[in-house]
Amino acid sequence: MLKLRSGRTLYYGKGDVLTYRTYAAPLSVKPIPESAFTGDTNVIFAHNLTFAVSGETLLTSFSKGDNTQVVATDSMKNFILRQTADFEGSTTEGLLAFISKQFLSRYPHIDAIELSADRIPFHTLEVADGSDGLVDSSLVYRRSHNDHASASMKLVRDGEEGAAVIVEHECAITDLQLIKVSGSSFFGFVRDEYTTLPESYDRPLFIFLNIYWTYADIEHAVDAGSGQYVAAEHIRDITHNVFHEYKTPSIQFLIYQVGLRILTRFPQLAEVRFESNNRTWETVVDHTEEDAAAVYTEPRPPFGFQGFTLTREDLENEEASS
Repeated sequence: MLKLRSGRTLYYGKGDVLTYRTYAAPLSVKPIPESAFTGDTNVIFAHNLTFAVSGETLLTSFSKGDNTQVVATDSMKNFILRQTADFEGSTTEGLLAFISKQFLSRYPHIDAIELSADRIPFHTLEVADGSDGLVDSSLVYRRSHNDHASASMKLVRDGEEGAAVIVEHECAITDLQLIKVSGSSFFGFVRDEYTTLPESYDRPLFIFLNIYWTYADIEHAVDAGSGQYVAAEHIRDITHNVFHEYKTPSIQFLIYQVGLRILTRFPQLAEVRFESNNRTWETVVDHTEEDAAAVYTEPRPPFGFQGFTLTREDLENEEASS
């Protein structure tokens, strides 16, 4: 949250700034064992941005109705759209840093910026190539409403020259929805006079999941040319693999194993954070040893949730203990 030096919260900005940039610089990343993803053509580089600013000179706009230092939020929207056209990079994080630094350069009375962006995914689709085969279209794409990448950061002026410095950042893939039809369990938990939940030794596990990560050096996210950029698609595919591989006694154990795998694959990351939600289906007709078929329905609210952060120290402790 943006605050003044006095500690007072002060900010204003613009939300739902939709930018559909075409033919941004392509992204190329190193392959990993869990994923076939090696990059993105970025033919459609689309985002939904939220942009907020703060500064000592803006206090009078709240206290006295003095708008002489106020950059209209409509101007912010136009600035974001125009600067997106000038962006020469290939990552969401790079776009956020570029727009923020350009804004602080243009408006020297602004002290800090906090912004975030959700990547709006568009996927290639296959079309007939005229020879009884299918190829990816380079012209037509389909909008996806599934999981998507996002990023957020905060920049402030630093030093005598007031250079823009990134002081906070977080990258993410959100809205993952994964079901594992077998190989999950939940038993051995506290049982007392309040317990009505039966123990389960093989259940379908349906989770909603958001995963967030930070870099030890944010420049590795801003500049994909460093070769250290971590693609959200790699985080997603690691999660798929770990969910497939492990027989999990709980969601807590699952996200812990996912975090360890991510930190192992990407030494450039400082930590990984999880927000998970248990949406496991309610059993109507259970399976048997002879018949795997079963019928389920949507669970009734309320829903259980989990939050957890793993750091590089957790990985080091796991390696030491094993």
